[in-house]
Amino acid sequence: MVRVREAVLGDLETIVGFQQAMTEGFEMDQKTLEEGVRGVFLDPSRGEYFLAEIDDEPVGGLLTVREWSDWRNGEVVWIHSLYMVPEARRQGVFKQLYLHLKHLVDTDEGLKDLRLYVHHSNDIACSA
Repeated sequence: MVRVREAVLGDLETIVGFQQAMTEGFEMDQKTLEEGVRGVFLDPSRGEYFLAEIDDEPVGGLLTVREWSDWRNGEVVWIHSLYMVPEARRQGVFKQLYLHLKHLVDTDEGLKDLRLYVHHSNDIACSA
């Protein structure tokens, strides 16, 4: 069973590892990456991380970032930095993360929508 929870500063190493794995070979500066992730925890206006776990082991995560929508007079939540460990893909992990976020949006009058940009070359995501 997949459990979704808000990430905490103690999850920094896991999130940094997910970020590194997501780049698929692109070299990132470790210190910059760690500081960037830590920066989200130190200033919640920058975003919020969520983790998906199976048997208390993180198997995926994402960053949400809020954007003001003037024509909706509220915030839109964008999904960023989405990563699933390969063994957890196509097993409903993202669906649980999405449903968790959708519930947060649906129950907060200030939140107006949930958005995810998918790169056009990501054929698997585009077919889902």
